[in-house]
Amino acid sequence: MRAGQVVPLWRRAAAEALGTGMLVAIVVGSGIAAQQLSPRDTGLMLLENSLATALGLSVLIAVFQRLSGAHFNPIVTIADRVLGARRSAAEIAVYIAAQIAGGIGGAVLANAMFEVPTRISTTDRATAGHLLAEVVATAGLIMVIFALVRSGRSSVVAPAVGAHIGAAYWFTSSTSFANPAVTIGRIFTDTFAGIAPTSTLPFLGAQIIGAAIGVALTVLLFPSRKD
Repeated sequence: MRAGQVVPLWRRAAAEALGTGMLVAIVVGSGIAAQQLSPRDTGLMLLENSLATALGLSVLIAVFQRLSGAHFNPIVTIADRVLGARRSAAEIAVYIAAQIAGGIGGAVLANAMFEVPTRISTTDRATAGHLLAEVVATAGLIMVIFALVRSGRSSVVAPAVGAHIGAAYWFTSSTSFANPAVTIGRIFTDTFAGIAPTSTLPFLGAQIIGAAIGVALTVLLFPSRKD
């Protein structure tokens, strides 16, 4: 994009839907592939899933960052506004709707590519440890993104976020969903990456708490003149 060029909202929304959809397709698709290739080794399945997700997310952010901001995540969109982005309530609503629709579509697409029926997940993940992990993973994600932006290092957001999510697959017990749109999308696959609807609301609550902590840490450690 040329400097100063205003991107129409419909194009930004399309980028958010496509990017979030591709992200969920990567998460779910690599999870299905890992399940089929390494059915008896959970650790190897997680390694395969996490590598694909980290690499894929980095590429998606690099592709869409200049177009829509490459949020792919309602929490990031809201945190961006809280931290000073000039975005109206209507724009935020459009972004979030696009992200959720894209997330669901990405799960359905991944199921179709592997000829797996689209079914509601039965994987229960809502334990105390998982919810704490979601708080930690989401707080870390928000701080990584906005610490880099506020310190003038936006060019490295793509690899840094990919690396954070890839690492958080392993150091958090929840495998770092850290994204309401991805969480909702993963309801629609009863595979390795799925999450049961009964676990979804607790996960979303933990992600909101984590985002608030991430915003607070960002303001504390990387203040701007507006703060």
